[in-house]
Formats: sequence, structure tokens, C-alpha cells
Amino acid sequence: MKELEEILNVIDDFVWGPVMLVLLVGTGIFLTIRLKFLTWRNLPYAIKLTLSKEARTKRGAGDVSPFAALTTALAATIGTGNIVGVATAMVSGGAGALVWMWISACFGLTSKFSECMLAIKYREVNAQGEMSGGPMYTMKKAFGNQKIGAALGWLFALFAVIASFGIGNLTQANSISDAVNKTFEVPTWLTGIIITVLSLCIIVGGIKSISKLSSVIVPCMAIFYVIGGLIVIFGNIGNVPAGVAEIFKMAFSVKAVAGGVGGTIVASMMSGMRYGIARGVFSNEAGMGSAAITAASATTDNPVRQGYINMTGTFWDTIVVCTITGLCIASSGVLGMTDASGKAIEGSALTIEAFKTVLGPAGGWMVTVGIALFAFSTILGWEYHGEKALEYLVGTHKYNMAYRILFSAVAFVGATTTLSIAWKFSDIANALMAVPNLICLLALSGELAKDVESFQQSMKGR
Repeated sequence: MKELEEILNVIDDFVWGPVMLVLLVGTGIFLTIRLKFLTWRNLPYAIKLTLSKEARTKRGAGDVSPFAALTTALAATIGTGNIVGVATAMVSGGAGALVWMWISACFGLTSKFSECMLAIKYREVNAQGEMSGGPMYTMKKAFGNQKIGAALGWLFALFAVIASFGIGNLTQANSISDAVNKTFEVPTWLTGIIITVLSLCIIVGGIKSISKLSSVIVPCMAIFYVIGGLIVIFGNIGNVPAGVAEIFKMAFSVKAVAGGVGGTIVASMMSGMRYGIARGVFSNEAGMGSAAITAASATTDNPVRQGYINMTGTFWDTIVVCTITGLCIASSGVLGMTDASGKAIEGSALTIEAFKTVLGPAGGWMVTVGIALFAFSTILGWEYHGEKALEYLVGTHKYNMAYRILFSAVAFVGATTTLSIAWKFSDIANALMAVPNLICLLALSGELAKDVESFQQSMKGR
């Protein structure tokens, strides 16, 4: 068992190493240039469209409104990475890791737009009359060589199913039970039962039930966390300029020593780049292909328009929520703090310490509630991803209900057990999802450019 864990550690370090990060960001850079920076130029339009009444109305074919499709995708992406991941990146890579998160997110906008737009263009209607789409359908239908397309689609779907149980379920349930146990001393088994029952009650209704809850819980939980974060930032307003200066200084220094305002940490530009990009991609999932599965359920009469709406998921996730966490840590002086044993405080504990500097014990409660809501919404979003991937693998929707029940039961296992091997395995599967998806995006970049330019001309004609 120990040998297997060591092997998985080596594989995990490789698949989430420099090669994968260069591939993810490099694809985003290539597509951004190929699309003539239109995803950047149209970001204000996309945000305005997302917040408009039009996004909440059903227009064209689909299962849920454009806004509901976005919030369901956001439910899967806004998770523990926004609280725990940012803190871990800043401890491992220095405060400058936040800048590299922003940079990767800028190019991730185009990756997210591309995979979602293609998923809508090549989606299908299953025997139940529901939309089924995602990178696997795009690969199967859009590739010139159908055998290669089918093989890539099958691999993507397989990795997505595995990842749904691990990254999308086990780790999230464990994060909830651990945080609630430490803050409120609630037994993990009780939290596990609550998560399982709540999950089953919601996901048994399928995408319409999940999206209905997501369209309420995702905006509410994001606003709740952002307001709390802003209170902390304004409470430490005197330290903000110095904290921001250190963020940029450490992002581009070959070797820098800093840590918010009071703490101390040593990191190089390369480590900041590595951890910032890795945690950023892990948080917003741009280029992974998962959000495209949910995007395919949207009611829309134009794939490009919905692609722009779903693209904003990367903006809300990384540029807004992750930035709030990063600025709280940088301005509060907790980065570089150690515990009683002399070990550096990281993860959720670091974010809790940052919130406590202004809000006291209530800060710990706020972060804990944030983790619980973020992680639970991730479970719901990933259930849909995994369900549609399974439907593609077996060629029928008949096993969807069995998958929903099994998925809910696995949440109890995650809440009550630490399964490091299962987590590593699913982490690897999560990274491997990106490979066929990125190949698909690069292969279809010409088609993407043509469709985007056509839509741009129609925008000018209005």
C-alpha cells in the first residue's frame, strides 16, 4: 500500500508539473492570440450579459437558463481551492503566487470560452429529451478522424467519472467535515449523514434541481464570502499598500523574503509561478473541460453568446474570489506565521487567522461556513459532470439514477475517512482530463476563430 502511494505521488507530481502547466497556459495563450484577443475585449460585454435579465430567460433549445448553466458550472469550480488553495499557494510560492494566478486566469478566460462554446455547438439530445454535451461529444463529432476523436472522447469521459468521485466528492466532503469538526466540534459521521441526505435530495432531480439551487446558493455564498473578505481588507487598510507591493515584488523577484506585513517567508519567482498557476487552474478549471459539460445544458440560440457567459466563470472564480482571499492574507500579516510546533500555518487555518485579525472568532466561523458552502456546491456541480460522462461511456441515460445514489453514498465515505490513495488517484485523473481536451481545442482553433469572428460581425451590425 505504501509503495502504491509513493508511485501515485510521483505520477501526481508529474501530471501537475511544469509540462502540464505549460500546456494549459500555453493553449490559453495560443487561443487568445488566434481569436485576436476578442475574449479579453468582450469581457465587459460578457459580464454585462451575465448579469442581465436575458441570461435568466430561456431562449432557444436547452434544459436550464444561461445564468443557471453558469452558476451550476461555478458551483463545481468555486470550492475549497478559493480558500485553501490560495493560502497553500502563497505559503509554498510566496505572496507573488497571486499575480501568477491572475495571469493564468487571463488566458484561462479563452480556454473556458472555447471549450464551452464547442460543447454547445456539438451537444446532443438524449432519449429523455435532455441535453448531453461536453468535450467528449465535441471530439466525437468535430474531429476529421472519427476514430481518434472517439478515442479521445472516451478517455476524457473516463477520467471525468473518476475525478467526479475524488476531486468532486471525497475531498470536498472531507473538507466540510474536517472544518465543521474543528470549528464547531460536530462529529464527522453526523456531517457525513447530513451531506449524503442533502446531496441525494437535490441531485435525484437532475440538472433542473441542481441548477435551481445553484442559481441561488452560488451568488449568495460568493457575496457572503466577498463581503466578509472586504471587511477584513478594510480593517487592515493601512497594511494593504505594503501587502500589494510585496505581492508584485515577490511575483517577479528571483529570490524574495516577505510575508504579508508581519510574517516571513522565502520564495523564488519560479516557485511563485508554479504554485500560482497550478492552484489557479485547480480553482477555475479552465482548460480542464469540466465546465463545458454543464454549459451544454443552457438554453441558447447561439453557442458563442453562451460561451461568453460561461467564460465569466473564470473571472468570478479567480479574479474576484481568489483575490479576496489573497488580499486578506497579504494585508493581515499572517503569511509566514508558525504554529506551536514551529510548522508554517497554511491552508484553511491561514485564511482563518487572516479573518480573525479583524473579525475575531467570528472570522473562523465565517471561513468555516464558506468552506462548507463552497465544497457542498462543488459536490453538486461535479455530480452532473460525472453523470454526463458516465452516460457517454455506457451510451445510455438508464444508469444515471444509480450513479446519483452511489455518488451521494460516497460523500459519507469522504466525510468520515481519509483516503489519501483515492485522492491522489482522482487528482491524477483530474489532470489527465485536460490532455484530450487541450488537443481538441488546439485542433479546432481555426473553427473557433471563424465562429467568433462571425459573431463579432453580428455584434457590430446591431
